Amino acid sequence: MSAVDTRSGLGREPSVNGAGSADSASELLGLKVQTAQPAELLRQILGYCERGEHRRVSYVNAHVINQSFEIPELRESLSHSDLVYCDGYGVRLAARTIGVPVPHRMTGADWIWGVAALCEESGRSLYLLGSDPGASGEAAEALRRWYPRLEVCGSHHGYFDMNSPHNERVVEHINERSPDILLVGMGTPQQELWTERYFERIDARVVWTVGALFDYLSKRIPRAPHFMSDNGLEWVFRLAMEPRRMWRRYLLGNPLFLYRVWEERRTRRNGGE
Repeated sequence: MSAVDTRSGLGREPSVNGAGSADSASELLGLKVQTAQPAELLRQILGYCERGEHRRVSYVNAHVINQSFEIPELRESLSHSDLVYCDGYGVRLAARTIGVPVPHRMTGADWIWGVAALCEESGRSLYLLGSDPGASGEAAEALRRWYPRLEVCGSHHGYFDMNSPHNERVVEHINERSPDILLVGMGTPQQELWTERYFERIDARVVWTVGALFDYLSKRIPRAPHFMSDNGLEWVFRLAMEPRRMWRRYLLGNPLFLYRVWEERRTRRNGGE
């Protein structure tokens, strides 16, 4: 494994000109999803830090979009994000089916190495919030092994109640360290709901929801082989690894997502929105 995934260009400086600027987006099932190259999106996100802006970054996949139909607060949080990118082949399939520009897939286990390299080079700091006790700390150590000068200014697990005194201490801990980028890996919808509630109180330039990223970095969850992840079959691998936890998400969720995509395609072809 290389420290930076050069196949997707996440560790390289992107060009300023050319197709697929970081401002382009497709509307998919009521959500705007960025279609720019991953390297351009990372440059835009790091640009938020450089300009001292306070921004939110989120991702969508088939599961997140399905949940957004069932949980209005999740959809609201996604709509308030400054940048929403694609983290799943289902979203790319949806774009092709509906007939809108297809977004690039930017999965956390790949882009994190590019982010770490860019942060180390520019002196930007990260804070890791989420996952099981110990996992975020192990993820921080994995990043430091590749990037010794990277500043991971703090980490904390995600197992606390949103309305508890523990939650308040976590917010205080983050604000004491004032990271450039806060990575929130609590899983959907908890991470989006937490971000929606506390975003204005968080002293971080960028608040970025990242799903199970820390579990991958800490090796608590194995990654699918490249031939599966590169061909839209990572969900099969995850289902095989965790069938009791994942069967509803994939065996029920995937057909429901495809139905919603087909209905969206039919509505647009009939002239409706």
